[in-house]
Amino acid sequence: MKLGRISKYTLGTALVLVSVPQTTLWAQAVQTVQAISQKDKDEGAKYHPQLMAEFGGAMTGPYADYVGAVGKKIAVQSGLSNSSSDFTVTLLNSSVNNAFAIPGGYVYSTRQLVALMNNEAELAGVLGHEVGHVAARHSARRQSAATKNQVIGIGGALLAGVLLGNKSQVGQLLQKGFLQGSQLLTLKYSRSQENEADALGVQYLKKAGYDPRAMSTVLLSLANQNALDARMMGTSDQVPAWASSHPDPASRVRTTQNLAGTTTGMTNRDLFLTRINGMTYGDSAEQGFVDGRKFAHPIYKMGFEAPAGYFLVNGTRAVAIGGQGGKGQLTTAQFTGDLDAYVRTAFNTFGQANQVQLNPSSIERTTVNGIQAAYGVARVASGSGQVDVTVFAYQWDASTAYHFITITQAGANPFQPMFGSMKRLTAAEAATLKARKLVVLTVKKGDTVQSLSTRMAYTDAPLDRFRVLNGLPASTTTLTVGQKVKIVTY
Repeated sequence: MKLGRISKYTLGTALVLVSVPQTTLWAQAVQTVQAISQKDKDEGAKYHPQLMAEFGGAMTGPYADYVGAVGKKIAVQSGLSNSSSDFTVTLLNSSVNNAFAIPGGYVYSTRQLVALMNNEAELAGVLGHEVGHVAARHSARRQSAATKNQVIGIGGALLAGVLLGNKSQVGQLLQKGFLQGSQLLTLKYSRSQENEADALGVQYLKKAGYDPRAMSTVLLSLANQNALDARMMGTSDQVPAWASSHPDPASRVRTTQNLAGTTTGMTNRDLFLTRINGMTYGDSAEQGFVDGRKFAHPIYKMGFEAPAGYFLVNGTRAVAIGGQGGKGQLTTAQFTGDLDAYVRTAFNTFGQANQVQLNPSSIERTTVNGIQAAYGVARVASGSGQVDVTVFAYQWDASTAYHFITITQAGANPFQPMFGSMKRLTAAEAATLKARKLVVLTVKKGDTVQSLSTRMAYTDAPLDRFRVLNGLPASTTTLTVGQKVKIVTY
């Protein structure tokens, strides 16, 4: 988490496993493409800095250069432009699995999603899929049927998904977004649009000489990662839409396999693994670290713990908290030194953004582990009854404050222990927090899936993490000497 606000850019919608005629997909995929216009370039240039800010900023150096080169190589296959210089491909410093593109030749992938891939063809396939959305002008089509800039943010879906019914005005409004962010041109795509972008991605892979089967393998890896995340969170066997950049990718695996057919091509596996070796994996020091139910930030020297049964999702500018009894997030806002006013402003900002009236009955003062704090509760109606919106704020120093904002059933707030767990970290505690990184190893004689998984920098599910990271089926126990594999270490 950094200072500011958070938005979520969802680039897919949940797809059921359906049989889509291959001829239909190819017919959709060969529609005439409109070249990048000056209007597109101006629009993209306007929003590009905001998108980078929402996702931790652009990485620079060899990792970014490599991703940029692959992205431009695949982007020129789209017909949007024959010049690679017309495309800006950005590697984002984010621990969320995500990729997207916006008009004007702007293409993005997070480092976390790149780390999940196992060869260059998979990278090209993901970036090609996102370029395909732009080439098919999907965002323009979606905007004709929905209001521009209305996308569900992580916070909005977290807070509204469980407690607020769609029948209530409050529920409908809160689902539009918890906190305002850029929320640009990345509306959710329809099932047919996702299928079309997949088909275009496969087509681009073939034209560029890559193995087109890479589209299905990277979708399978993402599906397996989503399922693992869900198990780690204690939720269902599929991560819900708010937590996944590409909801239900497993449903598209079979279709992309059929589209690829028997065509083969280059994967550049060893080159890809060499180029991503050493890249930061997971949270960074700038965003703080999630460890199960605990969050700790070495720069702000802050720490707290979510209640048992709840999970944390670390965003670029907020930490979201989810569970069956309530939803919330930790974030910050401008602070002038008046903590009571800060709490009221947090209520007002949230209420105005969602067109609801939030009036706390009172603002109470307290201390938490020596930290000056203030809190208030506002009760509102929802489709399933009344709910409480709580703001709990902490004065960190003369110019900085942080606050939780949560939604729970009226009269019952399971987050009270979390509010009381907020603490300042000592310099020694902060010094123990360090980022993980991706390391590529060459399998030696005697190495097995089990033995290498013990070298993962995790105490929870290291074997499952190792399998998913390397795209290995559950049945795989042995490895080939000389084979390259990824592990995560400090």
